[in-house]
Amino acid sequence: MRTILLDGLYMNTKPATHDYLALRLGAPEYYGRNLDALHDILTDPCEPTRIVLYRRARMLSALGDYGEALLSVLRDSASDNTNLTFEEYDS
Repeated sequence: MRTILLDGLYMNTKPATHDYLALRLGAPEYYGRNLDALHDILTDPCEPTRIVLYRRARMLSALGDYGEALLSVLRDSASDNTNLTFEEYDS
């Protein structure tokens, strides 16, 4: 199983968040750097993958409602893709 660690400290603006996600997830070049595009790449068939977000509170503090929407996309994508799991931690 592939594990991808995400640090909420680096997710402090929308552009920085999507640049960071593209890098960490190994997103294809055509990744649209928005929440719909994120959901699309996370729900594509893939090898079993575990995404772990830590420092969630830092991300939410910086991104506010957008951070909540991002969490929803990550949770929903894991629900839609049986090969994807998502875990979130405040520390």
